Amino acid sequence: MGLDISKILTPSKALFYGIVEGNTVTPIGSVTLPITFGTKENYRMEYIKFEVENFESSYHAILGRPALAKFTAVPHYIYVVLKMLGKTGVLTFRGDLKKSYVCHQEAIEYASTTRVPEPSSEGFTTA
Repeated sequence: MGLDISKILTPSKALFYGIVEGNTVTPIGSVTLPITFGTKENYRMEYIKFEVENFESSYHAILGRPALAKFTAVPHYIYVVLKMLGKTGVLTFRGDLKKSYVCHQEAIEYASTTRVPEPSSEGFTTA
């Protein structure tokens, strides 16, 4: 996304499953950013926590259920539409079904061809 967030990353204990086939992925940290939807006249802003990864993906960010709940957003996956209340009315965002399909195919391709190295584990012995 082009952001320099290295100084504001905080440690994270979250794990991602199913992004890279056969591996769990550990985030390099988390960051909370202000996210705004809409226009100057009608908008909605909330602070959303993101888990930051260090791998390529067809997505820049994924808004999960906690973010959608914070925005009280209503997604309609069939029509690729997201609606939420703004300052002066309902905000409606329409996605591009073809682009969504391409991103999905890229994500499947990435997950099936990429292997994340297992984190080195230190062995501890007991005395």
